[in-house]
Amino acid sequence: MKKLEDYVVSIPDFPEEGIIFRDVTSILEDAKALHMAIDQLQEKIEDIDFDIVIGPESRGFIFGMPVAYNLNKAFVPVRKKGKLPCETASMTYELEYGVAEIEIHKRSIKPGDRVVIVDDLMATGGTIEAIIKLIEGLGGTVVKCVFLMELMGLNGRQKLEGYEVESIIQYPGN
Repeated sequence: MKKLEDYVVSIPDFPEEGIIFRDVTSILEDAKALHMAIDQLQEKIEDIDFDIVIGPESRGFIFGMPVAYNLNKAFVPVRKKGKLPCETASMTYELEYGVAEIEIHKRSIKPGDRVVIVDDLMATGGTIEAIIKLIEGLGGTVVKCVFLMELMGLNGRQKLEGYEVESIIQYPGN
């Protein structure tokens, strides 16, 4: 039986020389792999007491929404600045090549809400760190962060120290 990591296509020297790009679309394109990915992410959180699944734009939507649906939980998107129509809370954070800003509807997180973050990839941890700050700033508590893939060489877990973090597939490099 194939393992989930067998479905990931690794593309050398993309987007630049020396980088191995781990293509998640190869999982999405195969029904068995997609089913396996959702099931394995869901298994990581099904025994946890929580209220909301958070999914960062855009692949966090793809993986977080079916998990929320299957577990009968609310799903809340975190989007790039300017994409949400109602009153938002925002957070600016640094990327390797600049800065980015994300937003969440203020109404989406209430004090005491227990939140799980689901995303496709953890690299440097900067996006998830910013999301955690947004959630906590609105009174929520992050109880776990779950990723389909993790690039261990980029040390993203260091930014998430003190939070429960799990990944399905771990790659040693970047």
